[in-house]
Amino acid sequence: MVEDRHSVAEAAPLLNDPDEIARREAENGLRQFDLALEMIRSFVKDKERVYRLRSSQILQLHTAALAGIHPLAGTWRNTPVTIQGSRHQPPEAAFVSEEIEHLCDYVNDNWATASALHLAAYVLWKLNWIHPFADGNGRTARAVSYVVMSIKLDSLLPGAPTIPEQIAGNKRPYYDALEAADAQLNAGAPDVSALETMLEAMLAQQLVSAAKQATGEVPAPTSRNWH
Repeated sequence: MVEDRHSVAEAAPLLNDPDEIARREAENGLRQFDLALEMIRSFVKDKERVYRLRSSQILQLHTAALAGIHPLAGTWRNTPVTIQGSRHQPPEAAFVSEEIEHLCDYVNDNWATASALHLAAYVLWKLNWIHPFADGNGRTARAVSYVVMSIKLDSLLPGAPTIPEQIAGNKRPYYDALEAADAQLNAGAPDVSALETMLEAMLAQQLVSAAKQATGEVPAPTSRNWH
């Protein structure tokens, strides 16, 4: 069993009952999923609209995930945070907004030349590296990464489980790839190639599942889990 990488911040959650938290997380997961699809639909197949990643999109997806669970839903953290199970220490709260702008600039400046896999992998790593929220960093990073990939590919990607669901189902390769990128950054420059390889395999699996579900070879999932 893989030990999860939990955010540990000073702000206390709104809920303490494990069953109630699980119920709200499941409901919010569906809301975040629907919001991500809405963002994707608003840009795919529309050549008149040029996509730009904005901090407001990240905050909206975080709000959907943490509404009613955490008092800082939809806001950047204002306290230090640590990641249990990781050697990485995220930047101080005062630098979060600036780092988010650097992330958005990277995606927007490289939108025309970088591949969908690279941009999605970079977003996935950088958001986890910044850890901009008191809680819900991983699920929000996965949602934003998926939005960026889908819009870059100009497609509402078919098939399930989706990439975020595949990551949620087995987080060990995801954690290992994040740590590999952190290690490369410490050595001089970030290298998200391990994340790109992981996402490429997951994208293939999602698309293959679409074909199998279309022919009735396998049933479509009845639930969604991006947590």
